[in-house]
Amino acid sequence: MSESTGRKTLVLTGASRGIGHATVKRFSMEGWRVITCSRQDFAENCPWPAGPDDHIKIDLSDPEDVGSAVADIRHRIEKEGGELHALVNNAGISPKKGENERLNSLETPMHTWRDVFQVNFFAPIMLARGLFKELAAGQGSIVNVTSIAGSRVHPFAGTAYATSKAALSSLTREMAADFGPHGIRVNAIAPGEIDTAILSPGTEKMLDNIPLRRLGTTAEVAETIFFLCSNSASYVTGSEIHINGGQHV
Repeated sequence: MSESTGRKTLVLTGASRGIGHATVKRFSMEGWRVITCSRQDFAENCPWPAGPDDHIKIDLSDPEDVGSAVADIRHRIEKEGGELHALVNNAGISPKKGENERLNSLETPMHTWRDVFQVNFFAPIMLARGLFKELAAGQGSIVNVTSIAGSRVHPFAGTAYATSKAALSSLTREMAADFGPHGIRVNAIAPGEIDTAILSPGTEKMLDNIPLRRLGTTAEVAETIFFLCSNSASYVTGSEIHINGGQHV
């Protein structure tokens, strides 16, 4: 843990809503320092301490902005001992067309493919590599948030989103092999239909195909992320945990 404060430190992308918001609350409840990263400025009504002091506004679609953010994060971590104990790559984008319709492989513009892969695939490895020294010092854990859409054609998730998440799943295995000798664990979670404000219309019709017959909650996802970053998962790496009520079976 950090030599100066005794706290563990988490860097989390996509922190402003949904799964990210619940993850901040879960780790904060355990006394972790949480450095949040999102496209939005810090919202004053957010419920965790440190708030704006540990928030970084970052555009993950801009590689130069990612590089600047890495330098900022490293500077903040260095002031508290230089150890990073967890990196959670939660941010992701899934562009739609028209009235919230999915973009298929015939219709997705090439610039959309590039933007989606930059945010969903390249940004996670850029952050992990940029923060490698701090993760190694803290014997840290990386959690990549993939999706059920990465393993099947989904009625709402577009092709660029789905393939970027499939690539991130494969990258997780590669990272586990490469980062493991340095004491860094790398795992993924693949959420299914989670009850958030950005659910696509018609999601409720999918409940009959989910064995547990309900949507998941952001708190349930955050709990699994916390497990993977805790000592309870100290021998778990290269895994992808499905959080979907059995939807994948």
